[in-house]
Amino acid sequence: MTAMNIVYISIEGNTRSFLTRMAAYAKQQHSFNPANLELNLKEVSDQTEPAEEKEPFFVFVPTYLDGGDGITSVFTEVMTNSLGEYVAYGHNADHCIGIVGSGNRNFNEQYCLTARKYAKQFNAPFLADYELRGTSQDIEVIYKKLMERWNEVQAK
Repeated sequence: MTAMNIVYISIEGNTRSFLTRMAAYAKQQHSFNPANLELNLKEVSDQTEPAEEKEPFFVFVPTYLDGGDGITSVFTEVMTNSLGEYVAYGHNADHCIGIVGSGNRNFNEQYCLTARKYAKQFNAPFLADYELRGTSQDIEVIYKKLMERWNEVQAK
């Protein structure tokens, strides 16, 4: 297999931007060493039809919350429900091998709360986080973590 699968949602474009840049980075890394995999991106939205995933995949999810005060975790998740429904569809959660979250650090305790919730709900490890659109360093660090997790799962 020459690509890692990523399923994501991007409401305001931050996650899409991050993953587009990460895909370019992965392509570059793959050209240097074919053992470094490229990314296969699948964006989920409210219009996405449920589909059965057959291969392992990672989930990238931003945090959009209504309620709470940044200190307690009283909140209502908004806007990412279609991604959660997609992962929960059929046996998709069985193929989810890791969660990456994003958000705004000003959310304090609620920073990446949606990703932590997904990790628990779908019994998948919370692998990494980045703020808003992320940095070049975030891309390098998270790509490395994805490769490590992908290789770990493939070795089983």
